[in-house]
Amino acid sequence: MLQPTVPIAWSYPVQAFARHIVDTLRLMFAQPDEVMLEVGSGGELIVARLRAVIALMLLLLPLINASGGGSVRETLIGLGGAVLVNIFAQVWLALAHRQRRHRWLPFASSAFDVTSATLVLMVLSYNHLPSGLNSMVVWCGYLLAIVLTALRGDVRVTVFAGGLALLEYALLATVAIASASSPEQLISADYGAVTFGTQVQRLLLLAITILITAMVTFRMQRIVEMSGTDGLTGLPNRVWLLHRVPRVMDAVHHDGSSLSLALIDLDNFKRVNDEAGHRTGDRALKHVVSILREAAEPGESLVRIGGQEFVLLMRKPTGAAWERVDFLRRQLLQRPFEPERGGEPFRLSISAGIATYPQEGADLSRLLRRADQRLQEAKRDGRNRVVARDN
Repeated sequence: MLQPTVPIAWSYPVQAFARHIVDTLRLMFAQPDEVMLEVGSGGELIVARLRAVIALMLLLLPLINASGGGSVRETLIGLGGAVLVNIFAQVWLALAHRQRRHRWLPFASSAFDVTSATLVLMVLSYNHLPSGLNSMVVWCGYLLAIVLTALRGDVRVTVFAGGLALLEYALLATVAIASASSPEQLISADYGAVTFGTQVQRLLLLAITILITAMVTFRMQRIVEMSGTDGLTGLPNRVWLLHRVPRVMDAVHHDGSSLSLALIDLDNFKRVNDEAGHRTGDRALKHVVSILREAAEPGESLVRIGGQEFVLLMRKPTGAAWERVDFLRRQLLQRPFEPERGGEPFRLSISAGIATYPQEGADLSRLLRRADQRLQEAKRDGRNRVVARDN
């Protein structure tokens, strides 16, 4: 008896869609790369400055409320909340200037933005329940806190802030409505009636805002990450290196460890392109990268900075760095590149120069300059060698 084929036919696109969703979620919640972290660091400073400006503007709201006939108690509650936000806004601004040392700062400041809105709504609800649950001005603080996370360039922060806003407001609405001793407490001539349906609509609007902000942030994150990745080999590129090295130097400076930079160049690589063509040359580059990646140790970063030139970052002193790069040189020699099955293999070799931070350079440009001088020395001495010290 024939089995129905429609479910099986439908299962393939469903599985493909499920895999796509899983891959997207994995990318969304992965640790951002160095370029994105640098963008996020600048974004946190922008958010802190915006927060300071907005906090000053919030001081006007209680005055507007008072001039419009609002109660004195509501005005004082709003003024107290605005003053508290201004104080913390200056604290976050001071911390944001050194955000590289405070990786927790985006999460902490986002939690503050969300919780500030919740606290003001709680106080308003305690004073007059409808003014807390039906106050659109204060509730928009949630939307503002979520949207501002896009400037940080980290989807994890967006989801964290959004999830916190949903949780806090849902708890606030549930507890406030449950605490009403009579239906009359949920009705106000100024703020209207508090209903379960209205609160669900607000939660739905928060969820939509989270989704849109997360997608915008993820898209921006992917674009920035692609700018820091070499298209041929998948290695980080020069842009990534420019953002990564200052962070590594800061870490080395604080923990007293060592940092060595090796500038690596493929010997006579032009011969591969001339004899076998540029497509074969690209395959040869991938062959070299695969060998170097296989032999890489944890904490090492291999970067393609252009053409056949690479940079290897190692948290090692000069002697250990020389041993590592010379080991890679020997590994490459042992595995020739075969352009085609049965064809004559190309024996590829590398020359490298090593410079160490901070003894031989206090920044990336000086390290590269010193490493390049030693690379040129290695080439003059016959190539296929690693030079770590001046003769």
